[in-house]
Amino acid sequence: MKRVATFIVLLVALSAAWSMPAFAQRISPQENARQSRKAARKQQKMLNKANKRQRKAMNRYAKADRKATKKANRRFKKG
Repeated sequence: MKRVATFIVLLVALSAAWSMPAFAQRISPQENARQSRKAARKQQKMLNKANKRQRKAMNRYAKADRKATKKANRRFKKG
């Protein structure tokens, strides 16, 4: 009888312990909204960074193109 009682107490204790993490993992609507805003800010920051790199690359390309055109025009005038 003692073994059965001990087993039942142990089983109840373990079931209570296993149910706690599942309850603790639930996210409140406020926390969910906060995480969504944080993810949106991070995404926007990455997008801004990529856009900046793209603008800089376009500026470098345009500058190189102007330089090449200028050089070609000089050759054309001399020749």
